[in-house]
Amino acid sequence: MRLSQSWLTEALQAGSPGWSASTDDIDAGFVRVGFEIEDVEPFPVTTGPLVIGRVTEIEELTEFKKPIRFCLVDVGNDDGAPQEIVCGARNFSVGDLVVVALPGAVLPGDFQIGARKTYGKMSAGMICSVSELGIGSDHTGILVLAPGTGEPGESAYPVLGLDDVAIDVNVTPDRGYAFSMRGLGRELASAFALSYEDPAQTVGEPAAEKGRSWPVRLDDDGGAARYTARLIESVDPTAVSPWWMAKRLMVAGIRPISAIVDVTNYVMIELGQPLHAFDADKLTGTVVVRAARAGETLETLDGVVRTLDPEDVVIADDSGPIALAGVMGGAATEVTAATTRVLLESANFDQVRVFRTGKRHKLSSEAAKRFERLVDREVTAVASDRAAQLITEVAGGRVVGQLTDVRAAQPPAEPIVIAADLPDRIAGVRYPAGTTEARLREVGCAVDGATGADGMLAVTPPSWRPDLKLPADLVEEVVRLEGLEDIPAVVPSAPGGTGLTPRQRRRRAVGVAMATDGFVEVLPYPFMPAGVFDTWGLDADDPRRRTVKVLNPLENDRPELNTTLLPGLLEMTARNLARGNRDLALYAIGQVVLGGEQGPTVGALDVSRRPTAEEQAALDDSLPAQPVHLAAVLTGLRDPAGPAGPGRPADAYDAFAAARTVAAAAGVELALVADQQLPWHPGRCARLEVGGIPVGYAGELHPAVLERAELPPRLCALEIDLDQIPLRTVLPSPQISPFPAVLQDVNVVVSEEVPAQQVQNALAAGAGELLESITLFDVFTGEQVGEGNKSLTFALTFRAPDRTLTEDEASAAKLTAVEHAGSVVGARLR
Repeated sequence: MRLSQSWLTEALQAGSPGWSASTDDIDAGFVRVGFEIEDVEPFPVTTGPLVIGRVTEIEELTEFKKPIRFCLVDVGNDDGAPQEIVCGARNFSVGDLVVVALPGAVLPGDFQIGARKTYGKMSAGMICSVSELGIGSDHTGILVLAPGTGEPGESAYPVLGLDDVAIDVNVTPDRGYAFSMRGLGRELASAFALSYEDPAQTVGEPAAEKGRSWPVRLDDDGGAARYTARLIESVDPTAVSPWWMAKRLMVAGIRPISAIVDVTNYVMIELGQPLHAFDADKLTGTVVVRAARAGETLETLDGVVRTLDPEDVVIADDSGPIALAGVMGGAATEVTAATTRVLLESANFDQVRVFRTGKRHKLSSEAAKRFERLVDREVTAVASDRAAQLITEVAGGRVVGQLTDVRAAQPPAEPIVIAADLPDRIAGVRYPAGTTEARLREVGCAVDGATGADGMLAVTPPSWRPDLKLPADLVEEVVRLEGLEDIPAVVPSAPGGTGLTPRQRRRRAVGVAMATDGFVEVLPYPFMPAGVFDTWGLDADDPRRRTVKVLNPLENDRPELNTTLLPGLLEMTARNLARGNRDLALYAIGQVVLGGEQGPTVGALDVSRRPTAEEQAALDDSLPAQPVHLAAVLTGLRDPAGPAGPGRPADAYDAFAAARTVAAAAGVELALVADQQLPWHPGRCARLEVGGIPVGYAGELHPAVLERAELPPRLCALEIDLDQIPLRTVLPSPQISPFPAVLQDVNVVVSEEVPAQQVQNALAAGAGELLESITLFDVFTGEQVGEGNKSLTFALTFRAPDRTLTEDEASAAKLTAVEHAGSVVGARLR
């Protein structure tokens, strides 16, 4: 909402004569009551002779490609001679008052005015438009002043008010009342503790001649709350709006058009009530507010013929639709230069219907912006009175007949009961007694008497504040007017014995372990890319295909929530590769949503109270399972190239190692079991188990999946369901023996089909309690071990907790381990 400082000052002086404030003070005042200032823009500076002139003669120069005029303008020269000026605009006539920049004047943009010969004529000055004066953006025509504005030769500076400042206030959607001078003036008065005179309460009903009022009907399907119509006859269609009105419209970003249209726009800005003027001679029969009918069309004021929807609300007469209610008028009934009878509309339309109509037809107007934010239905007739007065003042004419005022039934407003000290308790500030009542009266609320014995107030919000519905809304009004900056900032004290939950500590420990291991955390998109499971080749009954769809997704091609973190990680991998990052180790921790694992849907609940424990439990049961997963991908070099060598590419063993890192951080033992699970490679995939419970998969991804996804070969990945891992609230502490360890190597031969993990498990089980650790460090295949076999070499560490272990004891334990492995997996010493 953009207004001039002079208008704001004038509005507040009506209730507090003599008041004034600097631009900075007004800026701070709006901020103090919760409004943000978008921009403070002083009018551009103009210097030098700027005078009022009267056009006395116009000669059309037709020998040029564009229309040019040679004008004689009376600017009050001492010798009485007119000023010769060449001008290209055509919106003025002989006898009009205009603004003339004489030689020596400097217009905004350092545009210096002088005398020069152009188009074969001598031009000594410029007839100015509003854009050249820096007041508005309209450069299509000359600024024509209303008759009586001044005399030729008088300075134009006092008339134009070029020392003004434009202030742009950001009005939030919930404060539609502030989309007017009436609303912003009230707020600014509160900021400076001034008495405020509501302009809507000072408007009287205009005198009207006897005549028949225009018939109006509100159909039920139109949804209009109120509609008024007033007939004004014998208006002057050539009347020019006074400069003070045109200036205020231009500052607000509205181009002056004609006196009648300008008045409707001016009253809209002043009181917040949109109005529309119809050419009454173009209307037939009763004016009806109704829903559009299928197949109806309407040519709007922008010249577009629109096919109407049955949800559109239209203003119609016997000929059909004549306007889109609350959005834009129709071309067939618009006010023109020939209009002498005007039907003035002031109405209150349904907020949602206006919004949807504007969106449906891709139309935005100043009127629609206000209806979308709700308009005070009690100001409808007042705005019509004010507009009728201004039209008769500016364009002449007379009001005929009484105001037609049709209302839809509306229940009376219910008071809001609030404790007088509720704002104190919410803000943590002790306000003086009576503050709540005083502040609520200040915003226009009716408070039922003084604070009662029980400390409760019955508050009825004013008609222009439909956003005040709950006690919390009233608390916000009191607190913001008292000053949000006065609320102390108090850091809450953390009670002892609290902190992160065990699950939070585990999640943090896992993240730190992955980062320490060289992985970079990323945040993948929570929505599933389209067709990813088809790219993976998953079966139709795969559980990961049971996704939860979002009714209003952010992107139409991503309506499903993730059941796995890998698709998002793979997308990020592809994006990094496309930008030249070849060596990647990425991980993510986040929730997935598993469809098909929720209870029955809960119906609509009573929102006037908190849900009961049973309702809350039903709501929780209706939600799908949302376990926390960890996923990681590796591609490129795991060990970087350098002086020590060419580097080592990441492989499946790195994914296995990362899984063990996660398990160690969670304080559990992890077992790797060979398995097949898309999108992993069937021969390089391990199922991850904790205590026999599958918790995830790790390994190299399937070559066909990588090819279809346009990802590099040998890319590795893992995904673990952290919620499936048993929660260890007390992690095991290592036991350190003071006695030395005995190191033994064992080389066994097994069938190639036997997984190394099974061999390692069998050796560990047979080695007994003296075994401290076992690690596979070499795998060999060849003629020496026979076709279909492989040789596995393990490093075994033996240690006794109470004595120094001998080599013989360690060797015996090793042989026992080999014998046990031979019986379990067919292992034999090489």
